[in-house]
Parts: sequence; C-alpha cells; structure tokens
Amino acid sequence: PPGRALYEQMLTRTHDTNVVVHEVKCLAACDRGCTAVVAMPGKWGWLLGHLGPEKADDLMIYLAAYAASHSGSVMPSRRPASLSDMVLGRFPAALLTEHSS
Repeated sequence: PPGRALYEQMLTRTHDTNVVVHEVKCLAACDRGCTAVVAMPGKWGWLLGHLGPEKADDLMIYLAAYAASHSGSVMPSRRPASLSDMVLGRFPAALLTEHSS
C-alpha cells in the first residue's frame, strides 16, 4: 500500500538524521491519502495528509524547516509546492508533554 511505501521511503531518508519515523496503522483520515504526524516538544504538532512515497524528498525538506522553526509553524511559502495541501490539522505542544495521573 502507498502508506507502507511512504514509510519505507522515509526510513531510507532519515537513516543518518535525528528524525524518528514510526509506522502506524491508521490516523483516521482515510479520504486524505497517506497521512503522517509531525511533532516535537515545545512546538505545534501537525496532522499531514495527501502524502505518498513520491513526496518523501519534499517531506524531508519540510521536516528540516519544521525543526528550524521556533514554534513549529512553517509558512506555506517555505514548503515545497507538492505539499501545498498537506495540512489537515494541528495540535498544541502541551499535548506532547502533559501526563495524566
């Protein structure tokens, strides 16, 4: 499936980086193609869609811009054109660090 192919493409591109790739079965966005989550503590997290293995290089460019951003926001003008429709939603950084009792 395309999601598995994207995962494999990302694994080959992140081998010598500090990007961590996890495979998940479902992000509940079936009508949005392959999906991914990008998140770092202290930054906005993003649900991305309309992805595929052919966009792996552009996704790596986006990840570098995301990592360099103070807040995790990457302006559309700083994203590769192939990723113009990828943002499906965002979530606050606090969700990555809060623990329930």
